[in-house]
Amino acid sequence: MSPNYKKILTNIIKIAVVAFAFWFIYKKLTQRGNLQDFINLIHGISSKEIALVLGSAFSLMLLNWGLEAIKWQKLIERVEKISLWRSVESVFCGLTWAVFTPNRIGEFGGRVFFLSPKRRIVGVVAMAVGNIGQLVLTNVFGALAVCIFIYRFKDLPIALFALLCVVAVAFITFFIVFYFNIKWLNKLLLSFNFTRKYHKFYEILARYSKSELRTILWFCLARYAVFTSQYLLMFLWLIPSLQVMDILLFVPILFFVQSTLPSLDLLDWGVRSFTALYFFKHITTQYTAVVACIASIWLLNIIIPAILGSYFVFKLNFFGNTQRN
Repeated sequence: MSPNYKKILTNIIKIAVVAFAFWFIYKKLTQRGNLQDFINLIHGISSKEIALVLGSAFSLMLLNWGLEAIKWQKLIERVEKISLWRSVESVFCGLTWAVFTPNRIGEFGGRVFFLSPKRRIVGVVAMAVGNIGQLVLTNVFGALAVCIFIYRFKDLPIALFALLCVVAVAFITFFIVFYFNIKWLNKLLLSFNFTRKYHKFYEILARYSKSELRTILWFCLARYAVFTSQYLLMFLWLIPSLQVMDILLFVPILFFVQSTLPSLDLLDWGVRSFTALYFFKHITTQYTAVVACIASIWLLNIIIPAILGSYFVFKLNFFGNTQRN
């Protein structure tokens, strides 16, 4: 394919991705009556207080994705050295792709296209390691929270509850052991003839030391703390009668359930709302405020980053090195 045709095709893809993302965002935002509920809830609150709370939540969003950018830079340094700003660009670009693809799979493509072409598939594997680290924490805290929730709010026979706790401990242990021995996956793939020939793409799994994996997990934990703080901030603001410990119990369950269900980022809002209502009904009757909290955080963490990332989509070069600053 000639350079001119490649350039034309690249521009068409960029425009299509951004247009499709904005169309999806527009359609979903115009269908969300609960965002209007949020506006109604804060009506009458002083503009200074609104600016302070929403500004803080927005700052936490930037901190969250900033931590992810640093984590991505460290994950990929064994494949290709990139600057922190370039890592930020790739993370936000990936969020634009993620917004209209199932289970955020587009985030992989949007992010690794910032790497050299020959390193992009390896970059997908490196990104998967970081995602597994985040999943480990989601499952660990989620499983513990589910056990506490059942103990407090459900009347299970002692024997059945004890069995549930044993299963939860086994579940948690499996994810922790698997993560810190991610190289086992490399050995497993090498054991099959049809995957062995692709070993150069996934052999990076064997390169991560336990120390490096521990560092990545610390970044995952910091991100987990940041977006938990967002929920804590919004719930205490809109439903001040809630107890901090109750919120800290239910939020990990929301993350846990969300991680187990396939969805689009833009449809994920409905999953979050349904899950939040089911669990938070045990501690509050302010259902509109619960859904409004979920809607506002969905807007902050998914929609706004996707809009910001659309700028970086235009810096991609699908057939060669991405444009550099």
